[in-house]
Amino acid sequence: MGLSIVIMGVAGCGKSSLAKAVSLAEQCPLIEGDDFHSPSSRDKMSKGIALTDADRAGWLSTLALQIQSHQNGLVVTCSALKKAYRDQLRQGTPELRFVFLDIDKAEALRRVVARSKAHFFSAALVDNQFDTLESPVGEPGVLRLDATVPTDRLCLQVAQWLTDSAIKN
Repeated sequence: MGLSIVIMGVAGCGKSSLAKAVSLAEQCPLIEGDDFHSPSSRDKMSKGIALTDADRAGWLSTLALQIQSHQNGLVVTCSALKKAYRDQLRQGTPELRFVFLDIDKAEALRRVVARSKAHFFSAALVDNQFDTLESPVGEPGVLRLDATVPTDRLCLQVAQWLTDSAIKN
């Protein structure tokens, strides 16, 4: 693959599912961004307390370093809700790509509630996710996908996008 990709979007959009599929299809490493949250951030989110920019700063720095250390490419899950967060991830990796899984609030909430026993993220934070989201549509290196499409079809769309990107370069 050679490129690094961030699978991004609000909670419940399917970042982890798509990232696993793309990682397998492209035969590259996968980094689950949630694994790099501090215990205090995880605790806040489980209690329905939204993270601040300060809470996210160290997490984003760590993910940026992970991306930079994988020169042959990888797939990363990260909400990357604000442009400033995406720009921080791009530092040192200007060719970084983002796949934005776009979903409406009702569907995101339904999914977060459905996984509540298996995931630390509180459904009470879904509104905050949408309030924080600065759409990446129009930024270079961003592919917007409908998060309600089945994962196998989304994976094919990502593969086609990567192929088209390689041809252009």
